[in-house]
Amino acid sequence: MSIDIAIHKTHRQFAGGAERVSVEGKTVGQCLDRLIQQYPQMKAILFDRKGRIKNTIEIYVNMESAYPDELKKPVKNGDVIHIALMLAGG
Repeated sequence: MSIDIAIHKTHRQFAGGAERVSVEGKTVGQCLDRLIQQYPQMKAILFDRKGRIKNTIEIYVNMESAYPDELKKPVKNGDVIHIALMLAGG
């Protein structure tokens, strides 16, 4: 089962410059684990110290928000997980 993870431009430097990475998994969490196995620096980018997705990261599956329980969201062959960076300012 092949799932593509689209990496936000800001984070590509931590994924060897890749725009997309193909992984296998049945849930978003499993897929992100596979991504981190390939690119360990991505862990600190995506997760806080308690293992939760950082509040500045938004996860989409096929352009639809995976919130809530992003890590448990099921995925299937051909799906695309998008990692988006939420920006704030004033």
